[in-house]
Amino acid sequence: MLDVSVIIPVYNAEQFLEKAVESAVHFNEVKEVILVEDKSTDNSPKICLKLASQNSKIKFFQHSDKGNHGAGATRNLGIEKAEGSFITFLDADDYYLPNRFEAEKEVFKNPKFEGVFGAIGIDYLTEKGKQEYQTKFKDSPLTTVKYHAEGEEIFKGLLGFTSKTFGTFFHLNTLTIKKAALERNNLRFNEDLRVHQDSDFIIKLAYHCYLKSGIIDKAVAIRGIHDDNRITKIIQYSSQYNQRQQIYWKSLYDWAVENKLSSEYKTRIYLNYKSFDLSQKKGFKKYYNILKEVIKNPEIFKTKYRFNYYK
Repeated sequence: MLDVSVIIPVYNAEQFLEKAVESAVHFNEVKEVILVEDKSTDNSPKICLKLASQNSKIKFFQHSDKGNHGAGATRNLGIEKAEGSFITFLDADDYYLPNRFEAEKEVFKNPKFEGVFGAIGIDYLTEKGKQEYQTKFKDSPLTTVKYHAEGEEIFKGLLGFTSKTFGTFFHLNTLTIKKAALERNNLRFNEDLRVHQDSDFIIKLAYHCYLKSGIIDKAVAIRGIHDDNRITKIIQYSSQYNQRQQIYWKSLYDWAVENKLSSEYKTRIYLNYKSFDLSQKKGFKKYYNILKEVIKNPEIFKTKYRFNYYK
């Protein structure tokens, strides 16, 4: 039997929080649901306290200074508090489906596997949120990878090195990871990233840990799409999006250098970072820098972002 700690970062989620918790707490595999509240301005803290008082599996924490520290630091605190052998994550406006741990029951029978992930679906909670999401993204019912993979193939696929398209990413809500693997590799969320810290974490996890795809043809969790989703708000402003992506890929490049990744991996990460850096240049300076970078690194054309993404 799995013993899973479900970590839910909570910030201004009063409308959705109870559904998220209820979707997780009933599983026999779930040892505890950890609510980490990040200085909400709505009734989320009261709801957390109420839920914790009603079920001993639900535990409530806040940062020691009661301040707002962002999703990365909030999830990190959840990891520190977790007592289960396995860690999963759930955003407070999302929820698990009944098949959430079906793949895990089989995959973790093999001790070489340290993590498993699956597909996530969409639930449009508001009409405005639906319109914003469909304007920014393809109206796909699933966010998932294209084929089953394990080990280094996943890391290579996420960076776009495989001969066929693997997929942009898998969602954090579908990940189950052994806590021992996080501790052994000193893996935590980058607290300096206010957005994209989940993507940053997933790339590093895929490099350091032996992962396997689970259920990828149907959802194991659902994303709630509503008026206040952060990612659609950021993408409304291309310059802000490019800036956040630049910071994210710079974080990955610094990590790649520190961990002495192969030149092939390091170069690809650098070029993704550079493509967003170049996208923020203006006028003649922009095209001069693009030309200089292309002469130095023609492989920049192999990145899916290139330098004119969201120009």
